[in-house]
Amino acid sequence: MTTSKHLVVTAGEPAGIGPELCLMLARSGVAHDIVVIADPDALRARAELTGIDVAIIEIEPAAAGRQRAAAGELLVIAERFPATPVCGCPNPANASTLLDGLRRAVDGCLQDQFAGLVTAPLQKSVINDAGIAFSGHTEFLAELTATRRPVMLLVAGNLRVALATTHLPLREVPNHLTQDSLREVLQILHDGLRTRFGIDDPQIIVCGLNPHAGEGGHLGHEDQDIIAPVIEEYQRRGLALRGPLPADTAFTPAAGHKDAVLAMYHDQGLPVLKFAGFGSAVNVTLGLPIIRTSVDHGTALDIAGTGKADPGSLIAAVELAATLAAA
Repeated sequence: MTTSKHLVVTAGEPAGIGPELCLMLARSGVAHDIVVIADPDALRARAELTGIDVAIIEIEPAAAGRQRAAAGELLVIAERFPATPVCGCPNPANASTLLDGLRRAVDGCLQDQFAGLVTAPLQKSVINDAGIAFSGHTEFLAELTATRRPVMLLVAGNLRVALATTHLPLREVPNHLTQDSLREVLQILHDGLRTRFGIDDPQIIVCGLNPHAGEGGHLGHEDQDIIAPVIEEYQRRGLALRGPLPADTAFTPAAGHKDAVLAMYHDQGLPVLKFAGFGSAVNVTLGLPIIRTSVDHGTALDIAGTGKADPGSLIAAVELAATLAAA
């Protein structure tokens, strides 16, 4: 899994499981290809609390491309928190520092210092509690990279599920679903499957928005008026799309899933994906000028510091980021 440059990993919410997941990376065999942006003192405290035997090696950002971690070591670029993290108790005082770490990671990727970015989970609520408008990693990374339309893609083995809208209240989804937005999402998804995943002619299933894909207009007009015309337009251009299909059958073997399913909103597609691969699934952001992967779970504040966290998804995210970088 060796990359020519390091992948950069952000450790996420310090009161959650992110720090110990990063410590576990040092025991997993992928540590020689990564550098973590985190508070090294917080990592040492978490290692002592959980009994994870890891040597924290602080490095300067400029050394990230020259130094490799040995077994049991974790290379760390320091981003120190103003308030000492307490497991299970997120502190808004640390919110700005968390975002500073993300900015540093993204800048390093844009400057070709890092091969890609892997993110541990953040607690969105505590960032908003600090008075900082924040709806999620995806939207924040889009802002940092001047990306107009990021597309969230979850990957679990051969199952790939993309989202036409992301972190919105359900009542707002129809207002954000337009022909123009759907065109952009489908193009980014198609291009990402080709360029990132090496699929020459991606076959994509598109879900409808309403039950039974609107049932001929009797259960909503969006499927006929917005989704179907865009699919037909792209089919005429040669893209291999099918839909709109009812979401309750789009994931069944009869639907003939091939390369990806495009769901219209967050909780339409992700429950299926997480049922299929929770703990080993990976979140990929398409449309960015950098490679970004992430875990498929949250901060798990209730088990932070217990050593019970499962690093499977973070390891999978590192491995997939390395594969995408190599491609």
